[in-house]
Amino acid sequence: MKIVLRQDVPKLGEAGTIQNVKPGFARNYLIPQGFAVLATAGEIKTAEHNQEVKARKIAKQEAQLQSLADKIAGKRLEFTVRAGESGRLYGSITAGDIADELAKIAGEEIDRRKVVLEDPIRELGEHAVTVHLVGRLRPAITVVAVGDAEYQAAMAAKASEGKTPGASGHPEPGSAHDDSETTTVEEGPSHEWVDDGGVPGAHGEIVNEGGAATLTEEVGKAVSVDEEEDSATS
Repeated sequence: MKIVLRQDVPKLGEAGTIQNVKPGFARNYLIPQGFAVLATAGEIKTAEHNQEVKARKIAKQEAQLQSLADKIAGKRLEFTVRAGESGRLYGSITAGDIADELAKIAGEEIDRRKVVLEDPIRELGEHAVTVHLVGRLRPAITVVAVGDAEYQAAMAAKASEGKTPGASGHPEPGSAHDDSETTTVEEGPSHEWVDDGGVPGAHGEIVNEGGAATLTEEVGKAVSVDEEEDSATS
């Protein structure tokens, strides 16, 4: 079904344009809400005339704003902002902030409503932004959010800590313990064994040979040779 839009409708078209839509969408929503009217012969003629007038007006505005578009196209705007270690800004960069910076570059005021920004910028890094001046004049710019001195110092300190773990190679304090790998060796640490001619218990009995290299126990109480000989002669 053909309709003529009376108002701008997102994802459908601008006011004054002729659109083809499903009958149910037109009858149940667009027309009752006043967003459109049925495209009769009279409405179509009026819409086409209005579109011609609008096209001439836009062409004139494009010629007037071409110089402004050339001044701001491809520009990089850098904002120094406060941010947390995750890169999330404590505040935000708005369309108004961007328009103000562009005005400084262009030397003339720029309507913040021309800055196409669905949501304020809240993350560090580069962000592509379009400035819809009029018609086909849509210069693209880049907005860069950079952490302030406090953020840079915090990142430098964090990087430094990450490069200097403990003397024994322990993980950074506060980091999660990694249980993803366990190493088992065939033999445990070397020990001095007691031969048949030695004195039993002088070094204790070695148990748990092999297994984890970090756990070896000695059981039995060591006794001196002199004490055993005295006991044998008594």
